[in-house]
Amino acid sequence: MSKIDNRHSSELVRALGPIDATMIVIGSMIGSGIFITSAESARLVGAPGWLLLAWTVAGLMTITGALCCAELATMMPRAGGVYVFLREAYGPALGFLYGWTLFLVIQTGTIAAVAIAFAKFLGVFVPTVSADNYLIAPLSLGRGYAVSLSIEQFVAIALVALLTWTNTRGLELGKLVQNIFTFFKTAALLAVIMIGLSLGWRAESAALRSTWWDSWANGWTPQATQPGFALTGGLALALLFGKAMVGPVFAQTAWTNVTFLGSEVREPGKNLARALLWGCGIVVVFYVLANLAYVAVLPWPKIQHAPQNRVAVAMMNALFGHAGAMCMAAAIMISTFGCNNGLILAGARVYYAMARDGLFFKPVGRTNARHVPAAALSLQAAWTALLTLPRTVSRSASGEVAYGNVYNQLLEYVVSADLIFYLLLVMAVIRLRQKAPNESRPYRTWGYPIVPLISIGLAVMLIVDLTWLAPTTSGIGVLIVLTGAPVYWLWRQTRHARA
Repeated sequence: MSKIDNRHSSELVRALGPIDATMIVIGSMIGSGIFITSAESARLVGAPGWLLLAWTVAGLMTITGALCCAELATMMPRAGGVYVFLREAYGPALGFLYGWTLFLVIQTGTIAAVAIAFAKFLGVFVPTVSADNYLIAPLSLGRGYAVSLSIEQFVAIALVALLTWTNTRGLELGKLVQNIFTFFKTAALLAVIMIGLSLGWRAESAALRSTWWDSWANGWTPQATQPGFALTGGLALALLFGKAMVGPVFAQTAWTNVTFLGSEVREPGKNLARALLWGCGIVVVFYVLANLAYVAVLPWPKIQHAPQNRVAVAMMNALFGHAGAMCMAAAIMISTFGCNNGLILAGARVYYAMARDGLFFKPVGRTNARHVPAAALSLQAAWTALLTLPRTVSRSASGEVAYGNVYNQLLEYVVSADLIFYLLLVMAVIRLRQKAPNESRPYRTWGYPIVPLISIGLAVMLIVDLTWLAPTTSGIGVLIVLTGAPVYWLWRQTRHARA
């Protein structure tokens, strides 16, 4: 086979050192998920031991995936990262479908969700920032959908615009923002862990009062958790354990973002691998310890039913009252601000790489005078802003209208699809070992082939589990991915017509 395609040496500049790259990994991973998703996972599994195991197994998926991804990243340190890896392993069509789905909902939807989370916690300090305080009241689109512009939505859009602008000013400013906010939010998460583990362990805490592994003894039943669920016993718990991993897994997925910046990392042969392994390792350990802190402080029902799922806020409120809750809200604002900077910084590089391959709008494949893909950043921001506007509309039995967010639904739909891309990413290591055995690999996956097989096995089990529990949702996710097929064909036809 010919050498791996390393065309498009790019106009980007290698200005990210090892600390910068590691900060991007950590900063992109730590958002709002660790402070919120444990409530839903706790409801699904019913016991502290299973909650901690869910986060541990999700961490195992992250670490084994990072070990595999590090080989690909050092082998092909190019803008676009995972897009490039899938393109080289399976062909341009699959690479495009990944990039298309990333642009359509995964990256942009996550940016929108994190921006809304920032605005929600800002509302703790500024009450006018509310989902119900409208600049433009909801306008019905029919069939359970509407569009609106609340103060909360406006703040989210303003945050995306601000961070997009700072990243168009050059990589130095973007990485400075990332490093500062990652430092402070990592320190805040570490403080939560230390406070919880040192001041917890009270008689009423889940750690001491609840049964660690017997969910039924804690009042849990599969039917109460999943109405209409037909299975009982251990099989029911096993299936719901898989669903409980969804929050932990997707609180960690953004570790791949550093690979999108492969063309801008100095000495990528060693720095990309170190950033992935150290960054993922630190976050996984912190996440498990944070959940142990929740269990050490709060009674089990208060973890399961924390107000608005804000488990970390409930923990700090239990220890320090209102002042503690306010401090936690401020820490989450810092966390979401830094997380969104990393997502915005990295995501644009994928669309840039696609455009350089002739598979996206041509201007997106150019850099500005500061050597950053400003057009890609702007397009990403515009689509993200649009994703914040649509609302889902539901009515209670009493006729009360409630509004949700469409992008949250979209993210649920692509959970299984995103897991499939994760599976293909890990399998790409094995495929390229066969397809390009003589290519330079500055880092080779530790524990090969056992580590990739563990990662593949966990991903397959989770995909099967979600397909069983939510076949409609999983099917819609696949359809969202497949919407990229005619778009790919159109780009190819346009490219050939120009040739």
